[in-house]
Amino acid sequence: MRHSTLRQLEVFEAIARLKSFTRAAEELFLTQPTVSMQAKKLTDEIGLPLFEQVGKKIYLTDAGKELYQTCLGIFEHFSRFEMIASDMKGLKSGKLRLAVVTTAKYFTPRLLGMFCQKYPGIDVALKVTNRERVLERLTNNQDDLYILGQVPDAIDAVAEVFLDNPLVVLAASNHPLANEKKITVDRICDEPFIMREPGSGTRMATERFFSEQNKKLKVRMELGSNEAIKQAIVGGLGIAVLSRHALALDAPMGQLAILDVEGFPIERHWYFAYPSGKQLSIVAQTFLGYLRQASDYLEDLSCHHAISGHCPLLKSE
Repeated sequence: MRHSTLRQLEVFEAIARLKSFTRAAEELFLTQPTVSMQAKKLTDEIGLPLFEQVGKKIYLTDAGKELYQTCLGIFEHFSRFEMIASDMKGLKSGKLRLAVVTTAKYFTPRLLGMFCQKYPGIDVALKVTNRERVLERLTNNQDDLYILGQVPDAIDAVAEVFLDNPLVVLAASNHPLANEKKITVDRICDEPFIMREPGSGTRMATERFFSEQNKKLKVRMELGSNEAIKQAIVGGLGIAVLSRHALALDAPMGQLAILDVEGFPIERHWYFAYPSGKQLSIVAQTFLGYLRQASDYLEDLSCHHAISGHCPLLKSE
């Protein structure tokens, strides 16, 4: 074990936690042959098998389970030292690891930009992925903090609201309903709908709303990103429900309109979360404090003045 490197232990821990050489390679930004080679070197140095494969599934041997617990202890001590070192440096340096759902990418980078200007020595690792993967990373404690639309009750985590996340109905600016007022839900259900992929928080909220109204949507297509949905709307393929934050910064100028639909916007929220019992680093604690203070600025980014027709990203009246 004296000849084992921290990198080998890091690779082993990722394989053991994710139960996959491929996913460990993706997480560590390594090739799969590199991951396999590091795992083999560690196994050879220990002299005992660490994994056993049954079919396509990977399981830890007794030696592997013991080593996994040892790795967790080693990395916990290093994390504690990083916290102490960052504190001693007065937050002049450190690392912040964030994982956010895809829609949060519309405001998170600008928020991080302001934070890094205030603390230029802090390195930020930002992972943008779908809701399912963010929840998986949260469960496995892979990052410092997580930003998502809602944390399921089944996951043992601390979650706090820091920003509104209203869902609105979007159509092309030349759509016949673009200038209508108080559009009924029945009328909306006559339109072809573009939906996010299954598992998306936006999709679940949308389906819940129409289910409560005992209405069924005419789903024309499913797309895996807000960008693709916005382009499909502009192309006249249908209407969609998206977060108002998805309009920020990069919406096609004047090509999208928020429809005035009864029951909308659907009021949702953005949460930051972390596993219960997790000891947050000094850097993460500071970012949380900054996040709470920056909520007013983020509200401006959500384009609340869009309803009055003054938002430059929407069709003017």
